[in-house]
Amino acid sequence: MARTFRRARAAHPISDLNVTNLIDLAFTLLIIFMISTPLIQSEQTVAVNLPVESKSEQARPDKDTRFETISIKADGTCTLGSKPVPIANLKKALATYAAEAKPPVFRIRMDQKATAQHFISVMDALKQNGLSKVTFDTQTP
Repeated sequence: MARTFRRARAAHPISDLNVTNLIDLAFTLLIIFMISTPLIQSEQTVAVNLPVESKSEQARPDKDTRFETISIKADGTCTLGSKPVPIANLKKALATYAAEAKPPVFRIRMDQKATAQHFISVMDALKQNGLSKVTFDTQTP
C-alpha cells in the first residue's frame, strides 16, 4: 500500500467579490447621466431678454383716457371698480365695457398672495370680451 503524504484540502471560503455586475451598472449610470445632463442644462439656459426696471418717467396717458380697476384680493374675491363681482360673473360684467365705442383701460391690482389662477381667470375674461388695454399696478419698494 502506498502512502500519500499530501494533506487533505480544506474547503476555503471564496474571499473575492465578483464586481463585474457593479462595474457594468456604474458605467451604465455614467452614460445615462452624460447623455441627460446637456438636455437638462439647455432647458434652463434659454436666452431670454428680461425687462429692466426703468428709472425714467413713463409716458402720461391721454386726458380723455378712462380707467377701470379690477382688484383681486388674497382670498380670490374680485372687485370691478368698487363693487364686488365673482370671478365667474366677471365676463358678463365686462361685456358692457366691450360694447362701448372706446372701452376703458383696465388697471389690474392683485394681492401678492393671490394665486396665479385668479389672475389667469381675470385675463381670460378680458380676452373673451376683446378688451386688450391692460395695465398692472405695482408697489415700489
